[in-house]
Amino acid sequence: MTPRDWLWLALPGVIWGSSFFLIAEALETMQPGLITPLRILFGFAVLAAFPAARARIPRGDRTRIAVLGALWLALPLSLFPYAERHVSSSVTGMLNGATPLFVATVASVLARRPPPTHQVIGLLVGFGGVLLLALPTLGEGSSSVFGVALILAALCCYGVALNLAVPLQQRHGALPVIWRAQAVALILTAPMGVAAVPGSSLSARTAVAVVALGSLGTGAAYVIAATNAGRLGSTRASVTTYLIPIVSLALGVLVRDEAVALVAGIGSVVALLGAYLTNRTRAHPDPPRAAEPSSVGGSGDECVGSSGRSDGDGRRAAQDLDRRSTGRVQHRG
Repeated sequence: MTPRDWLWLALPGVIWGSSFFLIAEALETMQPGLITPLRILFGFAVLAAFPAARARIPRGDRTRIAVLGALWLALPLSLFPYAERHVSSSVTGMLNGATPLFVATVASVLARRPPPTHQVIGLLVGFGGVLLLALPTLGEGSSSVFGVALILAALCCYGVALNLAVPLQQRHGALPVIWRAQAVALILTAPMGVAAVPGSSLSARTAVAVVALGSLGTGAAYVIAATNAGRLGSTRASVTTYLIPIVSLALGVLVRDEAVALVAGIGSVVALLGAYLTNRTRAHPDPPRAAEPSSVGGSGDECVGSSGRSDGDGRRAAQDLDRRSTGRVQHRG
């Protein structure tokens, strides 16, 4: 892999990891109920600029995508801002690193068979880390415990939704599924946003935060992650998600001066280790698809291939790559 490949690989994780910091910034003057529909709106607008997102999906899968819009976007993205009223953005991001554990647990339940031994070990280690992460909140009162409960509820939603998303993304590509799920989520969260307008105000700082949260975290990061899955293979592309709690912790502590208990930091590392053990496979990782290199660049729907193709060829390559992405484009926060 080239340095440029590593940069594109890390970028979605950095963007998603900053989401919790941006939520905390937006909460300074905005009600939680307004943040979610605004971020979905900006993300929907960004994805709409890419032709791959507008690819046709058969009517038979539209109901599943509607369910996905509720469980993957509307509900969990609404829970995080309310949770951050009670716990720090650092803790929220660190707990979010446990998402693969919930996905693997739900997958085993749906398959009606116990997971393999290495996954059982990973789940035990990972949920032990989640317990260590949540432990300091027990001494901070019922308010903090309630915030952690909201985060865990959001992760449960992710556990179900991402298992539903994988076959849909395998059939239709990541971006068409995500874009339509965003449309459903926007409809579901719009009434909550309208009701929250009277209690909210807008400053330059919160405006920048919510625009970045939506256009980057709920928009551009999906495009980059889908392209990475096509170019580098889904297994390698999924590595970016391990950056999320690290970035969240760094921004929370260094920029917002949040205090994080040592045991919570240890718990985050243990949870990440459990997630790694759970996702570890004995099979070889997906080979890079070097025959059709493409990178996301420019603005709007411009997608220029790194092999010097024209804009039109680049767009078609991006569509081909997106359709071959295997469904591991996972949104975190």
